[in-house]
Amino acid sequence: MAGAQADVPEIDGSFGEGGGQILRTALSLAVALGRPFRMRRIRAGRPKPGLRPQHLMAVRAAAAISGAAVEGDHVGSQDLLFVPRHRPAGGDYTFDVGATEAGGSAGAVSLVFQTLFLPLSLAGAPSRLTLVGGTHVPWSPPFHYLAHVYLSAVAALGYRADLAIQRWGWYPKGGGVVQAIIQPRDAPAGDVYSLDWTRRGRVTRVWGISAASNLPEHIIQRQKAQATETLRKAGLRADIQEMDAPAAGFGTVVFLVAEYESGIGGFTAYGALRKPAERVAEEAARELIRFHETKAAVDEHLADQLLLPAVLADADVAFTTPRATEHLRTNAWAIGQFLSPRVEIEPHPAGALVRVRGRGLGVESPALRGNDMA
Repeated sequence: MAGAQADVPEIDGSFGEGGGQILRTALSLAVALGRPFRMRRIRAGRPKPGLRPQHLMAVRAAAAISGAAVEGDHVGSQDLLFVPRHRPAGGDYTFDVGATEAGGSAGAVSLVFQTLFLPLSLAGAPSRLTLVGGTHVPWSPPFHYLAHVYLSAVAALGYRADLAIQRWGWYPKGGGVVQAIIQPRDAPAGDVYSLDWTRRGRVTRVWGISAASNLPEHIIQRQKAQATETLRKAGLRADIQEMDAPAAGFGTVVFLVAEYESGIGGFTAYGALRKPAERVAEEAARELIRFHETKAAVDEHLADQLLLPAVLADADVAFTTPRATEHLRTNAWAIGQFLSPRVEIEPHPAGALVRVRGRGLGVESPALRGNDMA
């Protein structure tokens, strides 16, 4: 790959928040735009630096849909070279996060999905993904957040996918199975997509799930009762569904959603050994209540997840969020390593106002022009 390394931009994987999102953003943009990159010091400040199983699978999956040549794709690697060879190719793919590490892994399938979703939306043909690994694990969006918060938000920018969960995957066993059908992105009705979520309007619905796998039924019931009561005291009426989740391992979760006229937020809390069901429910409900009181339009996690869909849709987007997290600022920086600055973040009474400037990016042209990017 000596010839492929000439004039390859180099990205510092330890910048800012220094987590895996820098890598995933770089992979999505590299595949969508047909541009190579080298990343050094990947997750250098983490307790376990370098690529973990879910990061490695994201690399290999991105390579699979773009024919990329790759160097440094192994667990623990802090140095990666990624050179896409052709445009994103729609098709039928299976990616098992657990297969990247001896003994298996509960690495998050949601992070692999988000890496592939945007480039495959530009592929011009539908794709079917089967993803195996962790579906409800800490430090990543759970399946239900992807299906009901993330996809709901990006639908306003023309992105479409259907997600189905066949088996849940908890930490540390993993083994969850998610299927996704990704459709080509819809063309905008006008010159450019736009989304204004600066004023969220009234709350239209609060709902959620209380779920557990291979645990007594009363845990699910207690979680639901506590979450419902905590939200009721805050003036919010919630419709919470009880779910007995099929899985190989043990786990419990409360997931809650607040929907507004122009905005949405999702909130998750997991059970743990000797952690009462009531505490799990209280954590998720309190997060929702705190968000509701800010009057911001999108939760802090969705804020950084909206940047890349907006950029690749060449959209004019504005939204409020409770605060500008380091994750948000780092993701904006990572996008700027491939494209001229298009993200603006400024103070706002609700916390922070984020603007993504569209027009003139022309993402579809380089990504869809012919088959050869070499």
